[in-house]
Amino acid sequence: MTFKKTILAIAASTFILAALITSCNTPAEKVENAQKNAAEANEDLDKANKEYLADLENYRKETDARIASNDSSIAQFKIRIAQEKEEAKAEYTRKITELEQKNTDMKKRMDDYKADGKEKWEKFKAEFSMGMDELGKAFKDLKNKKAN
Repeated sequence: MTFKKTILAIAASTFILAALITSCNTPAEKVENAQKNAAEANEDLDKANKEYLADLENYRKETDARIASNDSSIAQFKIRIAQEKEEAKAEYTRKITELEQKNTDMKKRMDDYKADGKEKWEKFKAEFSMGMDELGKAFKDLKNKKAN
């Protein structure tokens, strides 16, 4: 090798060695960084879990209010159908009984739900909301039919 190439090789090796030395953490620093990262991950997980449980609780309250409103509508329908003709009374009674059972089933389904992770909660919530919306539409349809 020529002298220039040797100096260039030594300079390059020195530069690479310096870069490696300055970028390496000591084992203690690595442990400290890992502990810090783990603590931050735990904080993030705790925050996400609290948000999930708060969402679950708020949704339960909203659902309880909707179910109570449905119960109130059922009671009002029962009072109104008492004044109907016998043939209409039987049909309304059957429909109200069906709606009452669906309302009770939805309440039980919500009461029985156990916190089982955010992913399962999101799936349950979407399906349950769809069921509640369908039930609400059925109440509205009955109320509109009764009003006519």
